[in-house]
Amino acid sequence: MADPNHIVTVNIVTPDGVVYDHHGNLVIVNAIDGDIGIMASHEPIIAPIKISEVRVKRTDDPHHEDAIAVNGGFLEFSNDLVSIVANSAERARDIDLRRAQYQKQKAEETIKTAEEKHNVDDLARAQVSLRKAMNRINVSSHK
Repeated sequence: MADPNHIVTVNIVTPDGVVYDHHGNLVIVNAIDGDIGIMASHEPIIAPIKISEVRVKRTDDPHHEDAIAVNGGFLEFSNDLVSIVANSAERARDIDLRRAQYQKQKAEETIKTAEEKHNVDDLARAQVSLRKAMNRINVSSHK
């Protein structure tokens, strides 16, 4: 059983390097099968994660929660270490909201064009781009 008095280390890594490395009391991740909440002493787990927000309740301030936009990947937890490997990830404070809104608009335009032309490949790529942009926009509100 998880012990809220213990901490977990949370690392989020992308091909560009470490995006996040802190301690927390609780980590919430949206896995393919649903949300997972991880506290210290949780059973070891490996899970694929969706394009979603990762939330970390920090140990240094009980009222502070970090939000990180993660664009898929996988999570591994063992020995009180949460490791997330993702193609890309951004902390809320680092998200350029104007750029994310522009990417959302471009994805919506591409979706409309792809639907009109019945181009399933472009449609699928644009839908992923839209999910990524929406995730960044949502996470950016947690600055």
